[in-house]
Amino acid sequence: MVAHVGTVAFLGLEARRVDVQVQISSGAAGFLTVGLPDKAVKESRERVQAALHAIGLALPPRRVVVNLSPADLPKEGSHYDLPIALGLLGAMGIIAADALEGFLVVGELGLDGRLAPVPGVLLAALHAAEHELGLICPASQGGEAAWAGEVDVIAAPDVLSLLNHLKGTQLLSPPVRSLAELVRSGPDMAEIKGQETAKRAVEIAAAGGHNLLMSGPPGSGKSLLAAALPGILPELTPAEALEVSMVASMAGELEGGRLVRTRPFRSPHHSASMPALVGGGARARPGEVSLAHLGILFLDELPEFQRGVLDSLRQPLETGTVMVARAAAHVSYPARVQLIAAMNPCRCGYLGDAARACSRAPKCAVDYQARLSGPLLDRIDLHVDVPAVSAADLTLPPPAETSADVAARVAAARAIQTARYAGHPARTNAEADGKLLEAAATPDDAGRKLLAQAADSLRLSARGYTRVLRVARTLADLAAVERIGRIHVAEALSYRRHMPAN
Repeated sequence: MVAHVGTVAFLGLEARRVDVQVQISSGAAGFLTVGLPDKAVKESRERVQAALHAIGLALPPRRVVVNLSPADLPKEGSHYDLPIALGLLGAMGIIAADALEGFLVVGELGLDGRLAPVPGVLLAALHAAEHELGLICPASQGGEAAWAGEVDVIAAPDVLSLLNHLKGTQLLSPPVRSLAELVRSGPDMAEIKGQETAKRAVEIAAAGGHNLLMSGPPGSGKSLLAAALPGILPELTPAEALEVSMVASMAGELEGGRLVRTRPFRSPHHSASMPALVGGGARARPGEVSLAHLGILFLDELPEFQRGVLDSLRQPLETGTVMVARAAAHVSYPARVQLIAAMNPCRCGYLGDAARACSRAPKCAVDYQARLSGPLLDRIDLHVDVPAVSAADLTLPPPAETSADVAARVAAARAIQTARYAGHPARTNAEADGKLLEAAATPDDAGRKLLAQAADSLRLSARGYTRVLRVARTLADLAAVERIGRIHVAEALSYRRHMPAN
């Protein structure tokens, strides 16, 4: 007979149904797995045999064939261990053939029969709920699977307890949904002395979801400002938390099966490769830009990144998605991020400092800044200089305004945008485009006239013009006014900056 157990294969954030077919037949003893398995799936043979031996069972000395259907879909990962083991138990007659008809199964087996967590359980649970099926998964991920909605989840710590549950001799408790703690990490805005212009830019970036580039000498507080940004961003909504958790689940980064509540903050080193940043590799995994979805991607020392790596961000920053194309897979991941970047004005970092004058200035600065392409810089809404902090600034008392004060204004501006874009894909001003932006961001006569003059004199591209409008709309939201005025357009234009590019 052939036993059938349902599981899933992952293509990006899409789960596809896989039928695990197990047959035990006469012939020379052997264990063969077919259906485009990768090395991890092939090695499941040893883990499955050891786990069954741990509970007092042994495979019959016959030919075992495991087929993963559809056979032309690549199968990757260790989550096939448990469905293969249950398929063997079904083929051996230890569990009823129809016991698993209404379930999908995922889980990695330890040699002692315990179930280890695997990536993608939340995606598998959502797929099961969509097709009105149940899910069997490791106990440590039961809370994660329970967030999929009305789905029957069996979360087992080991194979033996799962068998007892299926036979009705010892029922497992249903898992309970759990949330990660809401942790406000990073410094408080009250700890940052001076840099009022930069702090204003950070607030605008938080309020409208805009990209921000800070340029200044070493030690001026650029990284400190970036680290303070998560503390003023609003908490994830339930729908956003599910989106972020799906990416984290696929990457295996959901701790204890708890859904994420805080916005991600990713800060890759400037030696990061293109697959590390945008995704890819042999298994087309999500990169840093997707792991930062609905959060912050902070790139420190921006010109030190390889130019090709930085330019690979152009499409994700514009569309909010990243397409990873490989010979064996073509997948997409969400990548709606805020790019927060920091850089020195030149290689030595002290351009314009008379006390530390560079003998190669200004060519040194031109060459250093030219590492950044014009199209990438055009996708950054806010450019701000962060000057060195003087000793006099450091002796001043701490600012009276805390992150909580700034976060309240940001939350009020975000609430205006949520109401404005209700029923539309856009969440923030930075995402508004086309007719939606035209309807939301119409300046008054004085503002329109200034914007037209600036577009001509600054030679703004169509993208640059649009981004100025978006920033002006955010400034008006922070001021709680309906119409964009000349003052909002003027401030938005002050954050535009043209830098040398090749």
